[in-house]
Amino acid sequence: MALFLMAAFIGKTLWDHYMYAPWTRDGRVHADVITVAPDVSGMIVGVPVHDNQYVKKGDLLMQIDPSHYQIAVQEAEAKVAARRADLALRRDDAKRRADLDDAVVSAEARQNAGFQADAALAAYDQAVAALDAAKLDLSRTRVLSPVDGFVTNLQTWQGDYATIATPKLAVVDRHSFWVYGYFEETKLPQVKVGREVSIRLMSGSVLRGHVESVARGIYDRDNPESVDLTANVDPVFNWVRLAQRVPVRIDIDSVPDDVRLTAGTTCTIVVDGGQAPDRLMLRANELMARMQRAL
Repeated sequence: MALFLMAAFIGKTLWDHYMYAPWTRDGRVHADVITVAPDVSGMIVGVPVHDNQYVKKGDLLMQIDPSHYQIAVQEAEAKVAARRADLALRRDDAKRRADLDDAVVSAEARQNAGFQADAALAAYDQAVAALDAAKLDLSRTRVLSPVDGFVTNLQTWQGDYATIATPKLAVVDRHSFWVYGYFEETKLPQVKVGREVSIRLMSGSVLRGHVESVARGIYDRDNPESVDLTANVDPVFNWVRLAQRVPVRIDIDSVPDDVRLTAGTTCTIVVDGGQAPDRLMLRANELMARMQRAL
């Protein structure tokens, strides 16, 4: 009888822990994946990286043919030189007219010369801006890594054509790894911002972290909006309701050198020193074995 009561007590303890203790096996490792798109179009003449390679911020990822952009810079430089010469001419003309008296040059002609000098200055400034834009386009033919990270799923090769604003590469930011834990709503009262957590990867590695934030909204499948933005309530109600899972964002405090994180992998999360059911089951089995020996 004592053995039965103890087994019932252990079973209820395990059930309560399973239902309400702040832990979940539904954890996912995430990272910021930067999609790299060129700022100019052209033929790709070099891809000096390979798949899964580690790159530092500022490393060359892709080289676009710079020939057309070098020519554009030369044309812009020539236009700047022409505008500079025209500006000098207009200013000298305006100065000469300003030095003559009204008997030689009318006030209207003097005023028009000043306006022409101002227009020449505006045209010169416009040419300088076009030269700066051409130089910027030329510099953007070198596509650089925006972060320290890992090139992933490389599908870009030399000879491909790059189109402006179309992603060609992806880099996983090595400094951005974090974890999303999907906790059942029955466990949320014990999930507090700032509480420490233990993160056990499927590989067996254990990391430490803390709760950063808890999501404040998830999609209600039973109450979508109707076409006129009012609630569209399904008249059929399922009497068996499963606890909803709410995303909890967890910051990883540190990553050991021998642990390799990969976005998308799964993990078990235990909040603030709690125990997952597998550990409790081991302890329960040990307790049952002691009781059997005592009997």
